[in-house]
Amino acid sequence: MNQSELLTTLRASRLGVELSDDQAALLAQHVSMRELAQGQTLINEGESDDHLYYVVSGVLGAVKNAGRPEQATLHAATAGDLVGELSFIDGAHHYASWIALAPTRLVALERRQFEQLLHSQPDLVYCIMRAIVRAVHEIQRRLSMQAVELSNYIFKQHGRY
Repeated sequence: MNQSELLTTLRASRLGVELSDDQAALLAQHVSMRELAQGQTLINEGESDDHLYYVVSGVLGAVKNAGRPEQATLHAATAGDLVGELSFIDGAHHYASWIALAPTRLVALERRQFEQLLHSQPDLVYCIMRAIVRAVHEIQRRLSMQAVELSNYIFKQHGRY
């Protein structure tokens, strides 16, 4: 992907929605592209990763117990989704592995690169943090709705599974 395509991708992404053209061009200088083949692991369960990823194309699966008989895909991140938001911010270990379920292209922002912008480009950093918070709120809303659906199901079954 050349610099022009990267800039267009960033402007259309959740990360770039509030950015000016100059800010998006600056961000493009601080990100890298990653391409994963189907089945390739981006992040292993239990490990920390200091990158924020934006899925440009393809599908990443959040897979618990990858490679074991009890393997379970918990979530699929598709084009437009952010991956690794919390670990990017606080260095937490991942609850599940992120594995490419199809050929996948990502934009990666390393925490160290992001922190270099903190003092020189506070508005850019603020916009990216807002994008991360929006993504986390969306996850929280989805989890809350699923919890209510599960609770209703159990209630309707009178506690019988």
